[in-house]
Amino acid sequence: MRKFMLVASAMIAMAAPTVSQAQDKDIVETAVAAGSFKTLATALTAAGLIETLKGPGPFTVFAPTDEAFAKIPKAQLDALLADKAALKNVLLYHVVAGKVMAADVVKLNGKGAKTVQGAEAKVMLMGSTVMLNNAHVVKTDIAAKNGVIHVIDAVILPPAK
Repeated sequence: MRKFMLVASAMIAMAAPTVSQAQDKDIVETAVAAGSFKTLATALTAAGLIETLKGPGPFTVFAPTDEAFAKIPKAQLDALLADKAALKNVLLYHVVAGKVMAADVVKLNGKGAKTVQGAEAKVMLMGSTVMLNNAHVVKTDIAAKNGVIHVIDAVILPPAK
């Protein structure tokens, strides 16, 4: 338990400078202003989810960076961007209803976080690294007026039905 508390404290400390900067912007505006989520913004637009994530929330978004999207082969990414239903399914798997802060990782370790898509994404603590399925959480607690963003280094896919 002590280890979990140390990791959660370290995650909060890493995010502290960012928290106050984004309070006046919604999740979409905060992500766009960061500059490293261009592909995510394109995908949200293609899926028709911009207005949803500009809504009152609160939402927790596990946001893949442009580099995370670049790991997907171009043909596969282009096909996903062209299939609105599949794209929406994947993107909603990155969103949890409510505001889940880094300190909450202690409670979620080894459990699933129910996503807006409907399936659970598994949260694991691997040493000092927080994982969401196969993605590393690389930055936490980026506050927005309608929720919080946690940056991940991979696009996570919902389980096959």
